[in-house]
Amino acid sequence: MVLLCGGLFAVSAEHSDGTDLRGGRYTDFASVVRAERERADRLIAEAARLEAEVETLTAAVGDRSVDRAQRQVEKLSDPAGLTPRSGPAVKVVLDDAPPEVLADTTRDPLEVIVHQQDIQAAANALWRAGAEAVTIQGQRLISTTGIKCDGNSVSLQGLSYSPPYEIVGIGDPAAMQLSLLNDSLLDLYREAAANPAGGVSYSVEVLDHATAPAYRGLLDLTYATPLPVEEG
Repeated sequence: MVLLCGGLFAVSAEHSDGTDLRGGRYTDFASVVRAERERADRLIAEAARLEAEVETLTAAVGDRSVDRAQRQVEKLSDPAGLTPRSGPAVKVVLDDAPPEVLADTTRDPLEVIVHQQDIQAAANALWRAGAEAVTIQGQRLISTTGIKCDGNSVSLQGLSYSPPYEIVGIGDPAAMQLSLLNDSLLDLYREAAANPAGGVSYSVEVLDHATAPAYRGLLDLTYATPLPVEEG
């Protein structure tokens, strides 16, 4: 038995010539190599396609369609609030009541502090009068600007401001003054400001010249999306 086993080992060694007689292992390895080579070929082809696309887009940068789009952007930059505006203006100042009035617990708190709706009413009145630009606390307002109460202050474009609140409109002073005067929401505020016992304050000033800076905040829109409805 020992001699037979030794003879088999010798024959196997002679035929294998130092390699593995189980060819399946080589077949599997060859398959792996082939699969990886095919994958590499696909990636090379994809890289070539993307490179060609980049070259095409680069070549198109200076064509007429890009020029038209750029002119459209420049045309819309001003009405969108992305360029500064200067000219005659009207400044509205809204302020809380003096500290001694705020400390009076018998007074209605709604009548002694400025609320977001009061600031919005003043800004909207200026817009209705054809204001070319409006600022609050020096911040340029655009179509997506939100004015929100934030405790005892007001949040504007992510920043908190305390009173007094200055709202400035660039445009026709006479038209803006008339619009402020005819605003029903501001009528309620002016009544509170006229309280002889003290309360909020209201003032309007015509400026010969003022500048509304360009809007420099974020332009990306973020919004909520509904959750998918689960069936069943």
